[in-house]
Amino acid sequence: MTRDASGTGPVESGPVLVVMGVSGVGKSTVGRLLADRLGWDFAEGDDLHPDENIAKMTAGIPLTDDDREPWLATVSSWIVEHAMAGIPGVITCSALKRRHRDVLRERNVVFVHIAGQPALIRRRASERAGHFMPESLLASQLATLEIPGDDERVITIDAALPRDEQVDEVARQLARGVDVLGRGGDEG
Repeated sequence: MTRDASGTGPVESGPVLVVMGVSGVGKSTVGRLLADRLGWDFAEGDDLHPDENIAKMTAGIPLTDDDREPWLATVSSWIVEHAMAGIPGVITCSALKRRHRDVLRERNVVFVHIAGQPALIRRRASERAGHFMPESLLASQLATLEIPGDDERVITIDAALPRDEQVDEVARQLARGVDVLGRGGDEG
């Protein structure tokens, strides 16, 4: 499949939503809800991390770009497999830096950035049970996050909204055919 470096060209096959943001923002919950609502495949990006990455994060050590490289390649493979088969899907991935998103960017990819205030995200991260990513790594993720640019195909939603409203907003924008899908639908 031909890559669209700008992320603004038309979607050639079933879209893949990459639900992105820092740890604790609600990627997994919103991603699952979106996939259920849309009837699309779902993958939890955290499940695709190599064991070494999970051990490092569990120990409270932030990942480097070198650590993320094999993980991003695996997430990208999932996206490409879906794109080649024309199967729409939803996958979670922090995709904190533009260069991370560039690895994942295909013509059919739409990033769904869940953005929120650090205090809210910190509270949510501290309330999570059974996740390998400790709340102590949130500061490094916030420092690493590069907000998607206007030239990236992205839907930004507010983490403070109830989960159902977040999903409603993404579904509304997808249904309208907003330029994030490159279909030139209703822009009003």
